[in-house]
Amino acid sequence: MKKIISFLLVCFFILSCSPQNKIANHKENSEIKPAKNDEGEWELDVLDSQYNYFLNAVAKPMSMYTESYLKTRNSFLVTEWNSYYFSGRYRNVIESSIDYDPNENYGLKFEYRLYQVFAYVQWKYGLKMRGLSQTDVR
Repeated sequence: MKKIISFLLVCFFILSCSPQNKIANHKENSEIKPAKNDEGEWELDVLDSQYNYFLNAVAKPMSMYTESYLKTRNSFLVTEWNSYYFSGRYRNVIESSIDYDPNENYGLKFEYRLYQVFAYVQWKYGLKMRGLSQTDVR
């Protein structure tokens, strides 16, 4: 359970280092927001060690995608993810919503890593995402 919580809280975006107060109310809206690194690029760090294995051995290479394709897919997948979060479905996997703006230019690397997070969650946890191309998950 600790691995799942750590994965979901850190896998999408780097959050600020300031401590967050936890409220006992389960309805608390925890949200993951994207952040830029020192070079001004959008960054996505995933702490789950199997994610790197997935990227290197299972996922299609970044060169197989265009940024516009990934942006379109990620827009749909984030909406689906947030729908699951707010409805309470898959609580054992989805523990936060994602703040993603499809009008923001995140760059190909960020879009690719975000898309592969959804593919990874399906690959590792079996969570079927309708917006995910079945050719991306073996």
